[in-house]
Amino acid sequence: MTTNVPNEISKNNNRSLWMGIILIVLGIIAIALPVVTTIFAETWFAVILASAGFAKLFYAYNTRDQGGFVWKLLLSGLYIATGIMLLIYPRTGILTLTLLLGSFLLTEAVFELILAFKLRPQQNWTWVLTDGIITLILGGMIWFQWPFNAPWLLGTLLGASVLFTGVSRVMLSLNGRSALNPSDQTA
Repeated sequence: MTTNVPNEISKNNNRSLWMGIILIVLGIIAIALPVVTTIFAETWFAVILASAGFAKLFYAYNTRDQGGFVWKLLLSGLYIATGIMLLIYPRTGILTLTLLLGSFLLTEAVFELILAFKLRPQQNWTWVLTDGIITLILGGMIWFQWPFNAPWLLGTLLGASVLFTGVSRVMLSLNGRSALNPSDQTA
């Protein structure tokens, strides 16, 4: 059994490169159409919640003899009801998710700042401090501009995340190519 390892790595690099390019294009589209992307993300979240609720309901039924059946039913009902509510009232869901994101970032920023000052004697502790300050600013921007930023914020952030994931995938693929072709570096 002989396999050509460089060809296999090259195929994987090509797939990774194309996946990165696709992600870059999708990220740009998401940033260009942030309201559509926000509605898509909110709907996706609602479907995931409702599906998880039905999975929990199925689990509750299958484990009804093991105790906690009523609590499992209540939890599955909460998931299903929240998912359906988000599907029926997407605007409310978008507002809620945006406010939740702002709250999350503010809380994360406080923890990051506390951590930064705990790490203060160590070298490079200012990176954690900078991260905390930037996160605090972002969380504050979301909170102080809410609800006006809700329609476009989630879509823009999702698009930026997909875009940068694509860029990193492309860069890793190109780095892998240059490692496979050492003759290109000597030329």
